[in-house]
Amino acid sequence: MEWLGGFYLWIKALHIMAVIAWMAGLFYLPRLFVYHAERAQVGSELDQTFQVMEEKLLRVIMNPAMIVAWIAGLVMIGLGGFDWGAVWSWVKLASVIAMTGAHGWMSARRKEFAAGTNTRSGRTYRLFNEVPTVLMLLIVVAVVVKPF
Repeated sequence: MEWLGGFYLWIKALHIMAVIAWMAGLFYLPRLFVYHAERAQVGSELDQTFQVMEEKLLRVIMNPAMIVAWIAGLVMIGLGGFDWGAVWSWVKLASVIAMTGAHGWMSARRKEFAAGTNTRSGRTYRLFNEVPTVLMLLIVVAVVVKPF
């Protein structure tokens, strides 16, 4: 991986771009779920529209962005971009793992909407919409301010 060292800043730029795209999806998908849960009847045209929007957001934007963010992040770790002794590094890693879990939870909820089996209210999705925000705040503060 030594040959990649000269590309570290490009890899970092790619990582940041992927994270931005991933975060956009993590913020938007729960909002779609709110409106889907509150306004669409199972099997209606609106239900079908929301299903297409949710599926494409996950498949075309969120999943590829998450994968690229993880790969670029792991490459940067491999190139020495992780301070194994610093608490902030572990806070970031734990937060990214939690963010991935949130992504998986949303993916499972999309499948429930597609199957017509969603039982959660718009309020649940409104509350869940705060999870990526809190994790993003933890990550940015850990990486930039390094208070830990």
